[in-house]
Amino acid sequence: MAEGWIIPTQVFDNGTLQSGLAVQVVDGRTTDLRAVAAVPPDAPRQAVPGVLTPGFVDLQVNGGGGVLLNHTPTCAGLMRIATAHRAFGTVAVMPTFITDAPEGLAKAAQAVIALQALGGQGALHIEGPHIAAARRGTHAANHIRPLDDITWQILFKLRAAGVTVMITLAPEMVPVDQIAALVRLGVIVSLGHSDATAEQANAAFAAGARSVTHLYNAMSQMQGRAPGLVGAAINSNAYVGVICDGVHVRDDMVALACRARPVAGRMVLVSDAMPTVGGPDHFDLYGQRIQLRDGRLVNAEGNLAGAHSTMLWGLQRLVGQVGLGLEQALHMAISAPAALLDKPHLGRITGRFAADLFALDDGLALQPLSENIGHDIA
Repeated sequence: MAEGWIIPTQVFDNGTLQSGLAVQVVDGRTTDLRAVAAVPPDAPRQAVPGVLTPGFVDLQVNGGGGVLLNHTPTCAGLMRIATAHRAFGTVAVMPTFITDAPEGLAKAAQAVIALQALGGQGALHIEGPHIAAARRGTHAANHIRPLDDITWQILFKLRAAGVTVMITLAPEMVPVDQIAALVRLGVIVSLGHSDATAEQANAAFAAGARSVTHLYNAMSQMQGRAPGLVGAAINSNAYVGVICDGVHVRDDMVALACRARPVAGRMVLVSDAMPTVGGPDHFDLYGQRIQLRDGRLVNAEGNLAGAHSTMLWGLQRLVGQVGLGLEQALHMAISAPAALLDKPHLGRITGRFAADLFALDDGLALQPLSENIGHDIA
């Protein structure tokens, strides 16, 4: 439909699932959202069965389509990763560069800046290297280092170019005054890969850290007299990311965190996806072969090495196994990450290319909107 009104069963817009709404499309873009009864009677209409929703927003994407950002920090690599995830309904990604040599991070930053200049998405998640060795997971120990001038110069360059930047760090490794300085620069500080006490985590939140990276994984756990980063995160007002693939976190623990948060709407679904999404069943990381076995990506040490997952699969699991309502699950996959990025338009139906919208059927299967437009309505 080049121009007219789409009538879905329901619409997810701005955090809310609603019925009885119609979406206007003009030249491939959505321009209006109104009650079906308010649509001009002579306007072209088409029915779309299911839930019409903006595409997903993923804050943690290491790779896709056979490409790992650390190995291919180029514009072509970034575009291939984004294309692989768009096939599963994700239209906005934060390509994620994990702990590695400084020159690799510099190349990734330059590629993001160059892609933004070409009209692409300007975003980068720097996960490490300023993390705790004890909680490094699959991150290379020999590249872990304090927050140094090299990273600062890369961050200054990214922010000067207007790139949205998130950095995952361990609060016990970075002084609170430096965390506050990162926040003043406009960097989203996320706590993760950390053995911090709850007190250290809370000090980082007070300094402006707004996020937590993959809750439960690679962080100090919650105990009765030592809440750790897990307990501090759940009790905080921060946005808290979680991988919902049935491998990284048990479904009942995801449900527990969702119920326990003091501020609604601050849980964020992430994929932590690796090159196997839309690619082969293996890849190399730090010179080691990472293999997909029974849904798990593991390195030679047996450690999890990212996830073979997508936002769509995570959404389906949030509803089908965790037991969340569809509205809450969609909020975790779209509205919450958009809010953390200060890009609320990513959670709205209007002002978008129609290609950035998708329809979910009763089984939460997804297709591009252009392939889901149904029969004409007289």
